[in-house]
Amino acid sequence: MSTGATTRKQRGGLGQLLIPLIAIGLLVVFNLIRDPGFFSVETKLNNNGSTVLSGNLISIINGASELAILAMGMTLVTAACGGQDISVGAAAAIAGSVFVKIIRGASPVTGGTVVLAFLACCAVAVIFDAFNGTLVSVFRIQPMIATLILYTCGRSIAYWINGGATPTIDSAITGAIGSFIPGIPVPTPVLIVALMALLFSLVFRFTTLGLYTQAVGINQSAARLMGINTTFIKLLSFMVLGVCVSVAGTIGVCRLQLINHETLLIDIEMDTILAVAIGGNSLGGGKFKISGSILGAYVIQMLTITLYAMKVSSTDVKAYKAIVIILLVVIGSPVVKRWFAGMMARRLAGRRPAAAGKEAQVP
Repeated sequence: MSTGATTRKQRGGLGQLLIPLIAIGLLVVFNLIRDPGFFSVETKLNNNGSTVLSGNLISIINGASELAILAMGMTLVTAACGGQDISVGAAAAIAGSVFVKIIRGASPVTGGTVVLAFLACCAVAVIFDAFNGTLVSVFRIQPMIATLILYTCGRSIAYWINGGATPTIDSAITGAIGSFIPGIPVPTPVLIVALMALLFSLVFRFTTLGLYTQAVGINQSAARLMGINTTFIKLLSFMVLGVCVSVAGTIGVCRLQLINHETLLIDIEMDTILAVAIGGNSLGGGKFKISGSILGAYVIQMLTITLYAMKVSSTDVKAYKAIVIILLVVIGSPVVKRWFAGMMARRLAGRRPAAAGKEAQVP
């Protein structure tokens, strides 16, 4: 690849991240003006006597962990299928219920038990998302309609798994997963997000999954003629999302040390879709950038923490978030981007004749 092509590719990648980066920058400036110490980080002793980091900045990157992980998986589904999975919260409740059931059935709870519980909930989540993927890839049902089934009944299934109860778990290992590992001041969910991002990066670097996913999303017929199994790619994207769902559900359960099928990651579906959109990814499929979706998740969480810091009631937070997010999505829409690009092109075209005239007058 030539240097010029590489430069254009890098600029295109930065352009896709422009909206979330601008949003984060505006929120940072606004909070610093409102409260200069808003992003200050301090250390404190937690209940276990360990020194940990605390502050609004830590709350933002920690609180967005489940959303960021789900946004990674949702980005693949969106890119490959041109639609979104609205059942991720319900599927996470199912995965969390399976995790808790296995943990409660073990005595004592060991590291091996926790690994087994996670693998079991991961398998269950992948199976349910494979069901969604089959409806989309094989039966050609629009993703939002296909996933409406699990969205409707998923939390009821989670309720049945534990016999209609909201059982608690009491384990130092699960507590560390949801909060802090002794001796490490950074919240464990933040480390898990970093690990998931690294795994996605390695997969895209050493496999053709990213290229095939984009090809299927851009033009499915052309991808099929190139020999790509479009059905498998779509199904695989949902299965990858299933893994992300299980990780997010496990983190959610370990934070609270209990499973409440009604409230676990409630309403996270819409925030996940918005994180993908704010990250500059087309909701119609095609080119995608995982890092953009992760930044989009942090934009949403930073906005939420900012509103709470301004004493906005929890009932009004969603309304304010909706207004800001609508503005971000409209600004990042293809129509506005084309208008802005056309305006800049006209300005540049107007400057060139003037510059040429000045050069002609020089003796």
